[in-house]
Amino acid sequence: MLFRSWASAVESPWPDVASVVDHVGVRHLVVTRHALVRQVLADPATYRPDNALDAVTPMPVTALRVLAGHRFRLPPTLANNSGASHPQIRAIVAAALHPTRVAAQRQWLTALVRDRVARLTAALDGGQPVDLYADLAADLPLLVLARLVELPDTPVGAVKEFARAALELFWAPLDADRQLALAAEVGRFHSVLRDFATTGGGLAAELRTAGHPPDVVVGALFFLLVAGQETTSQFLTLLLHRLAGEPAVRAGLRSGEVAVADVVEEGLRLEPPIVTWRRVATADGLLGGQPVPAGTSLVLWLARAGRDPAVVESPDEFRPGQRGSRRHLAFGAGAHRCVGDVLARMEAAVVVAEAAPLLDGVTVVRPPWCPDNLTFRMPDAFVVRRAPGSTGLTGS
Repeated sequence: MLFRSWASAVESPWPDVASVVDHVGVRHLVVTRHALVRQVLADPATYRPDNALDAVTPMPVTALRVLAGHRFRLPPTLANNSGASHPQIRAIVAAALHPTRVAAQRQWLTALVRDRVARLTAALDGGQPVDLYADLAADLPLLVLARLVELPDTPVGAVKEFARAALELFWAPLDADRQLALAAEVGRFHSVLRDFATTGGGLAAELRTAGHPPDVVVGALFFLLVAGQETTSQFLTLLLHRLAGEPAVRAGLRSGEVAVADVVEEGLRLEPPIVTWRRVATADGLLGGQPVPAGTSLVLWLARAGRDPAVVESPDEFRPGQRGSRRHLAFGAGAHRCVGDVLARMEAAVVVAEAAPLLDGVTVVRPPWCPDNLTFRMPDAFVVRRAPGSTGLTGS
């Protein structure tokens, strides 16, 4: 379960807190219930985020040497920071992603998505297959982020390759050869970030002005380029795939009976790109009646918490606006709640509003495939086709 938790049916029996041993023999407590997951997230003193970015597959010396050669370090910055510096770092990043600044990007993003949808519609109408991940969703969040935060002058493809390599290196079950290859990819881009951290403007300059050392600036940029864009492109792909099988929801969107915002929230609940997150216990205690010794790794099953029948009326059904739909934990909770939630929601709302009609009358040629990963779904493609001459309004 640990690496494919997103694929587990909610009906399968799981206790509120379960002891699980991973692929390298490390024992974790998996927390499944919404109330308990929220309890842990809301108590950063008892359950610290220090292990959030620890590699789930310990790295061999060869991979560590490669990273060291690039001066790779991930000091406490955002997701892994339980120290006194976290509120200030978070505040600086939050200002860059302020809702007012995010809202100002909606018109530009809408025009971009509309243009892509027009080209994809023409291709579908001509009977061609289209990949809604590669041709629509993959780079959108990065392009928006670059308008909000000054980033290194690097090709989009290089950033995407780095981000996916980082998600695999730190959160996937791997063999030594794969770790070595990923370490080289992540290390190379880390060097780019290190150079930019000393000269870049915008967010990097603000962090420097606030007195944060280069390692912290690099860490914040690393986090943004992974969590700030890659997870959103994953979510857009997963949500479009889900909508392809929900013709009634698409019909409701067309008629106005279903709100775009409700579709986004139900998508976050049922198809979150981040399925688990980790914490470490700082003291002996109890959670859900289970003993939690100090030092225990806790795996918070965010995706299952979103399907908790104690919270959601119809846990497995895609019913936008249903009771409990918005109580998901896709963005976490507490002091480390995702600082880019407003941005992700805006991007998803634009894509749903503009791109959902693409799915009418299509056949799924290749559904998204997701590799084994503790935390991230990482879909690789979503290919659809429409029969030539189809009106596109007959459902899927």
